[in-house]
Amino acid sequence: MSLPPPTNPEPSAPDAAPEAAPAICDEATFEHALRVAEALIFASDRPVKAERLQMALPMGAHAPSVLTALQARCAGRPVELVEIAGGFVFRTALELAPAITRVVEVPRRLPRVAMETLAIIAYHQPVTRPEIEDIRGATLSQATLDALLDMTLITSRGKKEVPGRPTLWGTTPRFLEQFGLKSLADLPRREDLVSNDAALPLIPPSAPEPPGEATEG
Repeated sequence: MSLPPPTNPEPSAPDAAPEAAPAICDEATFEHALRVAEALIFASDRPVKAERLQMALPMGAHAPSVLTALQARCAGRPVELVEIAGGFVFRTALELAPAITRVVEVPRRLPRVAMETLAIIAYHQPVTRPEIEDIRGATLSQATLDALLDMTLITSRGKKEVPGRPTLWGTTPRFLEQFGLKSLADLPRREDLVSNDAALPLIPPSAPEPPGEATEG
């Protein structure tokens, strides 16, 4: 008597690599993580990135989830959590600006030539001083560059490989902070950047970026 042919088992699917899932914590731990995040962002002198926050959170708390929850909790409050320059900061709600500016001293503005120079650097970076002058159609004083450097709004991006090797200029994370931008992709129209409403407080940040070259080649 012949035996029935063996049945071929279904080929087993290869083991899939498990996806990394966010850490899970209980409600009390998550609430504590929210308090830690709020305190750190409030005390920080620069936007707090998720990676930096993660180091301060309790075991099991996931920084992106904490930031999302804190942002939702602060929505509609006088002080809201906003994402700028790759991190998170607290900012007063925009609709309260008219009331606040009646009693809060308005920051001194950068001169228009400095704002025009900053706009050119932002949209054409990395760019040299001669290129800035060509775009503006006017000479650029060293004092203007020095003012932007002192505010850590611009920094050196190396030298351009042309005769004389002039310095290349670009914006810094501080520039994104001052204008409330997440990244350079969020730049407004050039006319808006240099409008009379663009005010920058001329106060150096407490934790400045590493200084760039202050001389022009």
